[in-house]
Amino acid sequence: MNNNQGAIIIGAGIAGLAAAIRLAVKGYKVNVFEKNPTAGGKIAQYSSKGYRFDAGPSLFTLPEKIEELFFLAGENTGDHFRYHKLETVCRYFFADGTVIDSFSDPEKFAAEMHHKTGENPENIISYLKKAKALYGFSSEIFIDNSFHKRSNYYTNKAFRKAGLKLWKLDPFFTMHQRNTRSFQSGKTIQLFDRYATYNGSSPYKTPATLKIIAHLEHNLGAYFPEKGMYDIAVQLQKLAERKGVVFHFNTIVEEVLFEGRQVSGVIAGGKPYRATVVVNDSDVATFYSTLMPEKKIPKRVLKGDRSTSAMIFYWGMKNTFSTLKLHNILFSNNYPEEFDHLFQKKTITSDPTIYIFISKKLVVSDAPEGKENWFVMINTPEDTGQDWSYLVRIARENIRNKIKKQLAVDVNDFIETEHVVTPKEIEKNTLSYHGSLYGSSSNSQFAAFMRHPNFSRKHKGLYFAGGSVHPGGGIPLCLASAAIIDKEILSL
Repeated sequence: MNNNQGAIIIGAGIAGLAAAIRLAVKGYKVNVFEKNPTAGGKIAQYSSKGYRFDAGPSLFTLPEKIEELFFLAGENTGDHFRYHKLETVCRYFFADGTVIDSFSDPEKFAAEMHHKTGENPENIISYLKKAKALYGFSSEIFIDNSFHKRSNYYTNKAFRKAGLKLWKLDPFFTMHQRNTRSFQSGKTIQLFDRYATYNGSSPYKTPATLKIIAHLEHNLGAYFPEKGMYDIAVQLQKLAERKGVVFHFNTIVEEVLFEGRQVSGVIAGGKPYRATVVVNDSDVATFYSTLMPEKKIPKRVLKGDRSTSAMIFYWGMKNTFSTLKLHNILFSNNYPEEFDHLFQKKTITSDPTIYIFISKKLVVSDAPEGKENWFVMINTPEDTGQDWSYLVRIARENIRNKIKKQLAVDVNDFIETEHVVTPKEIEKNTLSYHGSLYGSSSNSQFAAFMRHPNFSRKHKGLYFAGGSVHPGGGIPLCLASAAIIDKEILSL
């Protein structure tokens, strides 16, 4: 396709980068506008006193979606971007002292669960097989295509089959209900319940359909880039630039322009830029409220629970800790109470689940010798006006006490540098509405259907990518949103 028309991307997050590459390959002259000085969006980095932190997503699955972009551009992924598979995806710590290694190999993981919890290994294997089948059944509908496009329901074979077998999606049980029916051990149930948090939802509300996440992690595997997560953004920006994409950093888009129903460009940095295609990669709620204030915000955008946000402590630790892996979880001893605080009380519990990510375990240059970079995160509600300064003080003490009790480490003895991020900073840095990391949560049977589509029915040439629209949040789904736009533009 040799298309000399212009395309504009609003936001250089992972979906914006992918959309830019795909449109450039199509022959569009692509301009990307990003309010921050660097690309990546939530895939960011932070550095202090010799420590480097991946500041956003830390789990890497479905690497083939990255490889596809290099393939489309006529390049070999390995010449620019390298990664390897993790043998241990995560190490879990429970309040009673139980420590479980979540192996990527299903058989090994099932044996570990049996040894540590008494769970029948067949329960694990059976669950993962069902999750695999569910993914195979649903991925073409819910990940790889737009189910907001009516023609898909009579031209796409997968859509026609799905209409007769919707019960296979397991939408009538919550994730917790399904896990309770699938496993004997409370620890196994809690471990698999955690997958609801991967898109900022509650296992007590989100449909069991989301058990497909377990398939991605255990059947297909989790990976990690050789240079850390931020290298994903670095290499995709470089690939885009090699295809002729022009980036405008520190530049805010102020308005989307139209000629009738057809998009005609944007006003950015006070200047007009013409284009026949505009792709929004910013939070969809923020987009409508700031760039199209005269247009009515679609009801689906603000309907239902917002996803969780996060409080993150970046700690430079002047020691190494052999008990910890790359990814670590210290579970709350009262999971239902934690989610009640997040979604009903809009605050944080005194016993939050703690995630500790230490990229130094694999990227030796990320911290000085003999030291580690701790990314310490707890889930929080969206920002609804809470006193975050107070909550940071309370959370820091609760986190310190929990780590001291479960790991026998007093972090106060080792913290050399600290940086703290709350939902307010997340909203400011990424324009995520109220700091919600994934836009809407999946806390209902119909949440997937309520996500904003990847195209506008009212405005020709206007498209939407990123974690706040279909198919959802997380690196693979953001990349999938760009691929869906690619298909939609191809069908013009």
